[in-house]
Amino acid sequence: MKDIIIAVPKGRILEELDPIFKKSGITPEKEFYSENSRKLVFESSEKNIKFIKVRSFDVATFVSFGAAHIGICGSDVLLEFDYDNIYTLSDLEIGKCRLSIAAPKKLAQDKNFWNQSHIRIATKYVNFTKKYFESKGIQAECIKLNGSIELAPMLGLCNRIVDLVSTGKTLKANDMAEGEKLADVSSKLIANRQAYTTRKKELSAIIKKFENA
Repeated sequence: MKDIIIAVPKGRILEELDPIFKKSGITPEKEFYSENSRKLVFESSEKNIKFIKVRSFDVATFVSFGAAHIGICGSDVLLEFDYDNIYTLSDLEIGKCRLSIAAPKKLAQDKNFWNQSHIRIATKYVNFTKKYFESKGIQAECIKLNGSIELAPMLGLCNRIVDLVSTGKTLKANDMAEGEKLADVSSKLIANRQAYTTRKKELSAIIKKFENA
């Protein structure tokens, strides 16, 4: 029988996921946690279940196109891509942060900002940001950046950014401040809709273990 593939995001979220894996009884092999590993697919404690570790934005893509059957994905990614073929199952209550507007401190609380008809913003959440500001009657020109977004206002690309904020330490270190919160973010358990229909018994058993954990 074909293995069930679970896609998980790289990075700090793995620390929060580890207790869930252990409580569920579905644990990745030791090499999964090694930053030096060159492996792409990892064994698990269950013979027919394997893990892949990919960038957070790519988890949704792998699940949507059926390359992975189950995934753990930030709600920020789901807001950005809005894939029809993804079934959002439950909130894992980890990876909590927020998607917010941020700006240099002197501009962060400028109320006239919302009276503009056109703005320029740097973000990796281009689709979500455009839709959000359209709902406010503002045309957002989005500059897509995948990292070091705080550099954009510092170097004159724009006055504001839309990005994830957790502690706010990175903003503070770069003389910026958080403005309006656009969405709360946490990690979701997701599944490929077609796989959930054709292999519902198998996937449901795995999903239940994660939800109970």
